[in-house]
Amino acid sequence: MGFLSAMRSTKAKVQAATKSAKVSDASEKPNPADGDFLPTKPADDTILALDIGTENVKALIARQNKSGGLDIIGVGKAHQDASNMFAGAIADIPGVVSVCEKALSQAEKVAGTTAKLTVVGIAGELIKGNTSTVRYKRKSGNKPLTEQEMALIIKRVQDRAGEQARKEIADETNNPNVEVRLINSAIVSISIDGYKISNPIGFKGTDIVIQFYTAFAPLVHISAIEKVCAELSLDLLAVAVEPFAVCRACLGNDLDNSFSGIVMDIGGGTTDIAVVDDGGVEGTKMFGIGGRSFTHQIAEALDVDFDTAEKYKLAINNPTKVPADMRDKMMLAIQRNLAVWLSGVQITLEEFKLTEMLPNKILLCGGGAGLSELQEVLSTTDWFKELPFARRPVIHLVDSADIPGIKNSTMSTLDHSFITALGLLRVALDTLAGSPDEGGIRAKFAKLLQN
Repeated sequence: MGFLSAMRSTKAKVQAATKSAKVSDASEKPNPADGDFLPTKPADDTILALDIGTENVKALIARQNKSGGLDIIGVGKAHQDASNMFAGAIADIPGVVSVCEKALSQAEKVAGTTAKLTVVGIAGELIKGNTSTVRYKRKSGNKPLTEQEMALIIKRVQDRAGEQARKEIADETNNPNVEVRLINSAIVSISIDGYKISNPIGFKGTDIVIQFYTAFAPLVHISAIEKVCAELSLDLLAVAVEPFAVCRACLGNDLDNSFSGIVMDIGGGTTDIAVVDDGGVEGTKMFGIGGRSFTHQIAEALDVDFDTAEKYKLAINNPTKVPADMRDKMMLAIQRNLAVWLSGVQITLEEFKLTEMLPNKILLCGGGAGLSELQEVLSTTDWFKELPFARRPVIHLVDSADIPGIKNSTMSTLDHSFITALGLLRVALDTLAGSPDEGGIRAKFAKLLQN
């Protein structure tokens, strides 16, 4: 079945948001830092991806093209203050809004227009994304399976998964009254009486087995994102779990893609991991160690402030900026933190309850993935031997050229740190897709999976 994504917005909501799109007050104000600029009104065929990261906010404006893909026409990036985010989640709404305005202004200047329809990424240790196998026995196997019956099955699965996620988050936060919200749903595979199918509607049979991916987040995190979008006068089209979005980007237009791999999105505050098997998400998990933890270790080793340590980290292989004795101290600090980070990777991968071996391809993205020592430790050490790998995994640093169906039409270079934002664009395209063809299977399942 591959990815059959479902986002929070209904078709009617999307159309209403598109028709009501107006230039926000913030976007009409020229940015002195960028020079005088007055964007035109937002075009109906533009969408915005807003990657609110721990270190940076990245904004991509894209336009749908005739081939069904996207052309990126605007790119913006702005640095976060240290107190704006905590463990991948928004901690200071006004602070995040201010940084988002800077990134949006840059993207709008490049694009010459604004985009109102927005997809925002969400990450953090309290995001619960799992794939569960559900067996459903029909009372009458001689009757064809209908959309109504599938809708009932999907609702039962979502309700059960939501209760499980709520209990997990309640235990971790010590808050028995925590509220959660469904963020992403995807059918991984369906079989009827042992026969694997891609479209179950109309099939007869008694025993239905569905592998179903669901991701939930605490309501407080979702509310913070909604507030940021409201302050920016953006129409929130969808909220997407970030590693899920990256996986979606790797699959491109082919929802029946047989891609298998492990995606590691290494941000400033968290490392987000997704396992994809034969085009279906097996689960998404996060742990709270990212690029900032390496910077903190360097700051402590060199007795410098965080910003200075970050500059040294980025220039670690440049002998003109980092003397040999200083580099030696930095490498010791990095190696200590690498051991802790690698333990986090091992523990997280152990939590995936897979019936088969882990995929042997690991795709790295996110700002933290650029640290060469991190790539080296994954490529050369024996960290994988106690995990269910058939052989040493191949490590690949993803860039925009690896993402099908999305073309960069700007002068900006979109490296590994922009892959999450590219994934959010793909989720936006999924959310808008299917409207012209109400009879298509993609449109039908999108409707069934809507929450």
